[in-house]
Amino acid sequence: MNTELTATRKTVVGIQFLFVAFGSTVLVPLLVGLDPSTALFSAGIGTLLFHLVTKGKVPIFLGSSFAFIAPIISASKQWGMSGTLAGMAGVALVYFVMSALIKWQGKKLLDRLFPPVVIGPVIMLIGLSLSGAGVNMAKENWLLAGISLITAIIVLTFGRGMLKLVPVVCGIIVGYIVAICMGLVDFSGVAAASWFALPSSISHFQLPDYSWEPFIFMIPVAIAPVVEHIGDVYVVSEVAGKDFVKDPGLHRTMFGDGLACLAASFLGGPPVTTYSEVTGAMQITRVSHPQVIRIAAITAIVFSVIGKLSAILQSIPSAVLGGIMLLLFGTIASVGVQNLINHKVNLNETRNVIIVSLTLTVGIGGAVLTYGTFSMSGIGLSALVGVILNLLLPQTKKEEEA
Repeated sequence: MNTELTATRKTVVGIQFLFVAFGSTVLVPLLVGLDPSTALFSAGIGTLLFHLVTKGKVPIFLGSSFAFIAPIISASKQWGMSGTLAGMAGVALVYFVMSALIKWQGKKLLDRLFPPVVIGPVIMLIGLSLSGAGVNMAKENWLLAGISLITAIIVLTFGRGMLKLVPVVCGIIVGYIVAICMGLVDFSGVAAASWFALPSSISHFQLPDYSWEPFIFMIPVAIAPVVEHIGDVYVVSEVAGKDFVKDPGLHRTMFGDGLACLAASFLGGPPVTTYSEVTGAMQITRVSHPQVIRIAAITAIVFSVIGKLSAILQSIPSAVLGGIMLLLFGTIASVGVQNLINHKVNLNETRNVIIVSLTLTVGIGGAVLTYGTFSMSGIGLSALVGVILNLLLPQTKKEEEA
């Protein structure tokens, strides 16, 4: 589907692709208390590492993962942000192990461990577990939250072409402008910021505080992004008209994603994941050249060192972000429901009802598994419960054939 593009047009399209991913990439660090410029920097570096591992063949952009918002918030309360960042290296380990398993056994093993009946409710929990945080931020100023939310809904519903892919950016921009008109934005930080500044985690670099508790805590959370990665690679293959599952291979794309997550942990940014928004932009523009994605990655790195930009992002009122969260996290939960429907998971089967029910109640109910100083809760524990139940509960003959 690629057409011949000049270097100038590739640059323009690459920057355009970054704007599609920009809102989500900077929103995650803003919600968990990390530096948005660091997230841009680690997304750019992570994407380039991914392209290096995959021989520059796969047109995928890696940005901040929403799956880790709740775990990061929870872990930072127990081990601080330094310990949490170190623990996120456990995410990379999951990708590396899955890469090895795929290389050894193929994708069938992953289908056995993580079928839709497990992944569906886990994805639902990623959104549902954050609904309270969204409401708390929105109620600081319901008018601002409502304006941001309504703008995003209008763009998502009536937008066309590239505009439809950036409802988050549009909602934040409109909400931010209204907040400025209401005198609710403090520009002192923007005025004090320099035009050129390395991300704070880079300029004040220090090694994360490594310990095994947050490391183990983060490992089960990576299950959903791993399965999402597989789905995204198949979709990108379809959009680009090439079989990336075979060449360069799913094991390479998985390893590349893991290496990018490890780099993000080391640099002080949130874990990254494949961005479906950019895939959608490729579908619309009919441009899927990997070089264009690398231009987007380099642009993200350039944006990350603009100090004024980082200061502006951090001046956005919480209510504006809260309004976007109300839609965003509900949408994530609906994706989990859609996953169950699209894969025709039969909820008349007692086995499936048990798996879905316990996965949801363990996560929403706040169950905690403790052993000595180790504890596991939230999405990680729920995912583990779902995997174990799926392996232990007997399947009907019809399910085995399916």
